[in-house]
Amino acid sequence: MAIVNLPRVAVPKPWGRYDLPPAFGNPKGRIGEIWFDDPSADLPLLIKWLFTSEKLSVQVHPNDAQATAAGMARGKEECWIVIDAGSDAVLGIGTREPLSAEELQKAAISGELESLIDWKPVRPGDWFHIAPGTVHAIGAGVALVEIQQNADVTFRLYDYGRPRDLHLVEGAAVSKAESYADNRHGKLQPNADLQLLSSCPYFSIYHGVDCSFASLYQPNYWLIPIQGSIAIGAVTYAAGSVVYGQIEGEVLVSPDFSFLAAVAK
Repeated sequence: MAIVNLPRVAVPKPWGRYDLPPAFGNPKGRIGEIWFDDPSADLPLLIKWLFTSEKLSVQVHPNDAQATAAGMARGKEECWIVIDAGSDAVLGIGTREPLSAEELQKAAISGELESLIDWKPVRPGDWFHIAPGTVHAIGAGVALVEIQQNADVTFRLYDYGRPRDLHLVEGAAVSKAESYADNRHGKLQPNADLQLLSSCPYFSIYHGVDCSFASLYQPNYWLIPIQGSIAIGAVTYAAGSVVYGQIEGEVLVSPDFSFLAAVAK
């Protein structure tokens, strides 16, 4: 298929920001997420940029089997790539000690859960794979790219007193409340031509520079510029855009070009 510049949708969130980078235009309101998707195409992956000024809720996602058993289309597996981070930025991934489903619910109700999350300091270039069942949250002052199964399915466990619904029973039932032991995490290698970040049954994610994305050419392919620009034919794309499909024809990149890429399986 020909390449598609995926539509950009700004999603307001109570933890979002009013001051997004210029590349994302000037959407009104407190924007927390920018979605890149084509709903008419039922794409298997969804690409998001997230911008936080406060902590996100502590939450969890089900796997495919758990989601379909509950009448949902699919579960949600995802990967985070930190693009920018304040000096005290953190990501909450896993819990500091194992918790049973009952203990998890009690901690959420009492408010203790926030202190039981394993809050990890992060810097730009850090990345983490978030498997279904991982109890997680994102701290304030973070901008990251999230690459995920295309499913809007989240069980909210704790939300710092915000007036939003919680899903304690459903969330506790699918949670693995334990230390993060996944070896799929690391740092972007700035000078690597092509670096495999993470892989799972649904996608593989790469980081690269220059024209190394050419080795990934195939139809189910998302190109996410994060620095510099790329000209494909007569159209130039930079950070703030996501290109989907089979890239063909003449391609020119700026000297500082770097990108993320996702390939669906």
